Amino acid sequence: MFRRNVLFSVFLLIALLLSAFGTTLAQDMMDAPPGFDSWDDVVAAADGATVNWYMWGGSDSINNFVDETYGIPLLEEYNVTLNRVPLADTVDAVNQVLSEAEAGIEGDGGTIDLIWINGENFYTLKQAELLYGPWAQNIPNSVFVNWDNPALNQDFGRPVDGYESPWTGAQFHYIYDSARMSEEDLPRSYAELTDWIAMNPGRFTYIAPGPGAFQGTRFVKQVLFEISGGQSQWVGDFNQELYDEHTPALWDLLNSWEENLWRGGETYPANIGELHELFANGEIDITITQRKAGAGPDINAGLIPPTSRAFSFDENMVGDFNYVAIPYNAPNKAAALILANLIVRPDRQARQTVPEYGMGGGLSIDTNRVTDEAHLAALEEAANSLGEASADQARLAAALVSDIAAEYQALVEADWEANVLRN
Repeated sequence: MFRRNVLFSVFLLIALLLSAFGTTLAQDMMDAPPGFDSWDDVVAAADGATVNWYMWGGSDSINNFVDETYGIPLLEEYNVTLNRVPLADTVDAVNQVLSEAEAGIEGDGGTIDLIWINGENFYTLKQAELLYGPWAQNIPNSVFVNWDNPALNQDFGRPVDGYESPWTGAQFHYIYDSARMSEEDLPRSYAELTDWIAMNPGRFTYIAPGPGAFQGTRFVKQVLFEISGGQSQWVGDFNQELYDEHTPALWDLLNSWEENLWRGGETYPANIGELHELFANGEIDITITQRKAGAGPDINAGLIPPTSRAFSFDENMVGDFNYVAIPYNAPNKAAALILANLIVRPDRQARQTVPEYGMGGGLSIDTNRVTDEAHLAALEEAANSLGEASADQARLAAALVSDIAAEYQALVEADWEANVLRN
């Protein structure tokens, strides 16, 4: 009996030690990224390097957030300089990598070290075998990522397979001005929005779907989910028959809105900046956001009125993760790995959710895996910072659905132009 009790006590002690030091042990046991002998080898190789991060540059608040949240600690902690390269559209970076591949530029002779990427852009490079990796589960802070989560280990229905690492969570929802509208009068579905548009002519519009305007494409897909009976049937491989069955009703509905849209539907905003401007000028009553922090970041940036508030429909609010990926011929792979690792560090993850810092994105880590007291304090402070400009988080979470196979993206954009814009 004594021996059994002693053994039990030993096992209990081991369990407690594993709980306390499990993250550190997992990090120590982790394989090094491809081409490196250890994480220390990565850090040494990155010393003094510049990391060229190609990313959509359409938001000043996000650009400033990136420079402050990653640029400063990269330089101070790793002697790595961040060179943020703004893009009008992520496809520009994809085309750069494709062009370099056609020109036979191999090794570390490329231009781009890291790309903010997801969806069809990721799939294009992965299919062409033009990404470095797999590496995403071989950086120390990947222990904070729940790789068993299908919403995270798949990107637009395609397996990530270690070729991209998550940055931030995003979810489509709406913003209204509480000085102009009552919360009780807000539409909570696309059927209710249809009625609202008819009763408030000229007060609504949406972004024209197309390359560089994924928010507009996402809006149209959400309408499609509702009128077709739900998003679940759209999950999985591309289904042309399903698409052909339901899209005629989609184009009919969107066309029925046009006479009551802003400017009679003769023109549509090209991007979220134009949509925000119409909202701020009082020309329309509803704009959109992808940020879990809601209206706060755009209020702080001076883009929309201080009385702006975020709200969600009750279903079909598409959410996903944004990722970073490293091209096959990145000139500074070690520096890119350092930056990707910093992005999923819990204190940096916490900072990206705080509205005043300008990002306002959701977490891509599992907070239950965080044990460091300073990091836990940062996460708690961030959770308490959302404020009244954010949507009801429970309602937003209940409305969450994933995006669908990348093939639908270009098809929706082309068919919207043919059947709605030109019609």
